Amino acid sequence: MSDDSAGAAVRAPSEEDRHASWLELFFDLVAVAGVAQIARLLHGTPGPADVGFYVLLFLAFWTAWICFTLYANVADAGTHTRTVLFAMFGMAVMAAAVPGVHEGDDQHARVFALAYVLTRVLANRAWQHRRQVLVDWPAAQMSFGVTPWIVSLWVHEPARQWLWALGIVLDLYVTFAVSARDVVRHRAARERRESRRPGRVRAGGLSLARSQADHLSERLGLFVIIVLGEGVAQVIEAAADVPWERKLYGFSVAAFALLTAVWALSFRHGYAGVPHLAAGVLPARAALPLHCFLAGCLAALAAALGAAVEHLETLPNATRWLLCSALAGYFLLSGLAWLGRANRERRWLLCVPVPCCALPLLLAGFGARLSTLTVVWLLVLVALWPILFERRRARLMPGSDG
Repeated sequence: MSDDSAGAAVRAPSEEDRHASWLELFFDLVAVAGVAQIARLLHGTPGPADVGFYVLLFLAFWTAWICFTLYANVADAGTHTRTVLFAMFGMAVMAAAVPGVHEGDDQHARVFALAYVLTRVLANRAWQHRRQVLVDWPAAQMSFGVTPWIVSLWVHEPARQWLWALGIVLDLYVTFAVSARDVVRHRAARERRESRRPGRVRAGGLSLARSQADHLSERLGLFVIIVLGEGVAQVIEAAADVPWERKLYGFSVAAFALLTAVWALSFRHGYAGVPHLAAGVLPARAALPLHCFLAGCLAALAAALGAAVEHLETLPNATRWLLCSALAGYFLLSGLAWLGRANRERRWLLCVPVPCCALPLLLAGFGARLSTLTVVWLLVLVALWPILFERRRARLMPGSDG
């Protein structure tokens, strides 16, 4: 294919039944270990600044993860193991630097930024080597949003964090405002200019590539379920450091019930970890941001449950708000998933997503006098309500799709 016609055809994904490889599973475990490290920023009594910092670092970490997840998804057997291992090492360095970054240590912040830059550049090089432009997530192979991160290496707080945020915003802009065909034209024009230089050999044409939907949904679901497992791990870790008494037993059962209900909603009543989302109703450009938001909410929920173990009498306002808001954000995705459904039933919207978003926020605002155990069990009831609603509806209306 010539450069002038680059992008005229989209490479079709393989029809073979693919599953996550051992390398991909290893990569996901390293990524979730980093997410757990970032979630620890929310321990104690986090304020708005702590939450904002958590969001910023989580977005950076998730962006690095999704770049290589999509690379392995498209490359399949052509995935370079060395490339993925280097990416894993870079993300491990980012995770190790998180505590120092939170404490304002310049050295740790520079290490975090440098590891992020090198990881993103590695992803860009991997895509250039494949001579492909990804339709679903153009930012995966573009380094436009990395520029502010490079500048931040010579900047101190608080300007550094604003530069990091600018880089994330630029990546989002590329994702939603720039088409893959525009990227192909830009790169083809640049390569034509470079090929005119003496000694340069003209490379082959670029092509468009799409992600393999089933394999990608499996990877996204694996990431979510590992984050849920991290929630259990945080409760266990916190419980090991406090006296074992009746309130702790009750809280442990309630926390496990809450995480179990979220698991059921995400995988028995959802798709790729997103509750009430049906397969194929949303394009990847819309589904991937939903997954990022979902994983961020669940990691925050896990952190809040771990912090709540230390306050079994009553929850501090910050912890209660974090716990309830994380669950409300999780159910907000049900409403967004409703927008992608073919049959948009207002009754279902008013009976499930709306109350499940509103009730946790009401509990956060007016539950200051409630005990920790009461708050968590009320959240369990909120999480169970969509499941009970669907079961009751199935009995009354056999064959309905919910």
